[in-house]
Amino acid sequence: MRRSASLLARVSLVALVTASGIAQESTATAPALRLDIPHSDNPLNTYRATLVPQPNLANSARIDSLVHDGVLELSLKDAISLALENNLDLAIARYNIPIAQADILRTQAGGSFRGVNTGVVQNTPGGGVGGFGSSSAGAGAGGTSGGAGGAGSGASGLVQSTLGTGTNVASYDPSLTGSFNIEHYTQPLSNTSIYGTQTLQQNTTNGNIGYSQAFPTGTMFSAVFENSRGATNSPNSFLNPTLNSYYHVALQQQLLAGFGFGPNLRFLRIAKNNQKISDAAFKLQVITTITQIANMYWDLAAAYEDEQVKTRSLDFANQTLDNDRKQLALQAIPAMDVMKAEAEVANREQDLTIAKSTLQFQELLIKNALTKNLDDPILEAMPVRPTDQSAMQDTTAKGPTEDIIAQALRDRLELTESSIDLDSRRISRDAARNALLPSVSLNAFYGGTGLAGPSNPVSEEMSTAPTDWGGAVKNAFNGSAPDYYVGLSVNVPIRNRVAKSDQYRSELEARQSELRLQQLKKQIRIEVRNAQYALEQSQARVVAARKARDLAQKTFEITSKEQELGAGSSYQTLTARRDFAEAESTLVAAMTAYQKAKIELERSVGSTLEANSISIESAKTGIAPGGQ
Repeated sequence: MRRSASLLARVSLVALVTASGIAQESTATAPALRLDIPHSDNPLNTYRATLVPQPNLANSARIDSLVHDGVLELSLKDAISLALENNLDLAIARYNIPIAQADILRTQAGGSFRGVNTGVVQNTPGGGVGGFGSSSAGAGAGGTSGGAGGAGSGASGLVQSTLGTGTNVASYDPSLTGSFNIEHYTQPLSNTSIYGTQTLQQNTTNGNIGYSQAFPTGTMFSAVFENSRGATNSPNSFLNPTLNSYYHVALQQQLLAGFGFGPNLRFLRIAKNNQKISDAAFKLQVITTITQIANMYWDLAAAYEDEQVKTRSLDFANQTLDNDRKQLALQAIPAMDVMKAEAEVANREQDLTIAKSTLQFQELLIKNALTKNLDDPILEAMPVRPTDQSAMQDTTAKGPTEDIIAQALRDRLELTESSIDLDSRRISRDAARNALLPSVSLNAFYGGTGLAGPSNPVSEEMSTAPTDWGGAVKNAFNGSAPDYYVGLSVNVPIRNRVAKSDQYRSELEARQSELRLQQLKKQIRIEVRNAQYALEQSQARVVAARKARDLAQKTFEITSKEQELGAGSSYQTLTARRDFAEAESTLVAAMTAYQKAKIELERSVGSTLEANSISIESAKTGIAPGGQ
């Protein structure tokens, strides 16, 4: 009995140590899961499905507050707030956060990670976002750029087929099994010398319970408690009924392959890294979407301003044509001047038609980006008026270029994702090295058997055994009939080619990921410098376009004055007015390019959220400040 108690104490100590190890691993570095599984409140919830509510497809109430006299009036801040509340790219990306949390719950039980999607979604048409060069990932409408790391698809030339490789991991969730059965058995016998009867009848009742659990040290613990009651009509049975009780406590410990926390907690550690990558990917999704919305807003503003320019140009052409017709009626000018004016009106009408259709398309694009649905025909047809005017301000990043690049290398989330991914690959590499080792396991168990039952009244001998089940259980645990075993199992693969291949491949993939991290750093340097160059160029274009606009305006004013004094023709004035309109449109395009260059510099440096005062927590909830 003392030996049994000592062994049970040692087993309990191992189980306590290993359980505390996985508890520390699962709670020390990972945030608490927000899944609706309150085990402490109701254990039955473990066996009930955790449901996810239907997505809310109603537009936020903010849209109604921005409608005035049948026009949706938008500032850039309003557009960003509506995007945080309604944009479906963001709504889709939000699900990746609880998906990553669910993966942690799975790996805490020893299951393998399923992975999360870490790509950036750009399924909202318009306002493409990209880095250096026109062929950047996700640069077009509906484009998607692959994410780095996690359990993604191996983007950017990376291979991650050995992510999570290593020895098998058993379940860390305790498993409780039980069985109960009753059997009646009848057998005709040809020989009565054994059982003392020609027809043997047996009634058997079995009741068994078992428990098993693995631990992240490479330890497996199991225990069984078996009980049976057998009654027979045989007079040769010493006890009738016969009561048997048996317990068995077993412990298995891996000593080489599969030993320790490293290989056995690799799934959990990678799942935690995936959660970090998922958080960074969502933040990157917010940055990408906000960048896209800002680009679309300035495209809308440009289309709106250009439509105003074309309208004013057409109004002047119509006014000139009306005056020329009056002059022609007085025979003050030749008919050719009227024909030239009519042709100019036709050209201006064409320009206005193009400008109006461009504006309508930009209105549709931004309404699509800022709503969950466009089922309301009134909203779909509603015009949008941008209230912010494009202006060149000295709000660019200041300081030496190297300092700005250092900020980008610190704040760009792509580097964060790639660094975490590299850590996951190193975890897999270490687990693959461990899997190369032979399998050596220490096995031990201890058990005991107890027997009880009343003496068979037809038997010639009398029993001194206990007569009840409690006596059988007592005899099983008092050490009077022990059953113990200690052994060592060894499995040495002779060539070990599969494990060797996985180990070597995991080393290659880790080195590949290191190069990818270095490549990202170089790419970010080029993106920052390119964004600075683009901003400088756009500023120069704005200055030049503004001077050209001012010159065209003065030229128009001079020709108008000359026409009033009779020294110039209406056609000269029309031409000057056309040049003035074209200069205004060029200035609008230059200002839009400047705004986009400024947005791209903020993105390349990693300061988009700060520049627009966006809280990532409000983005996660989908409720912008001031929203409901």
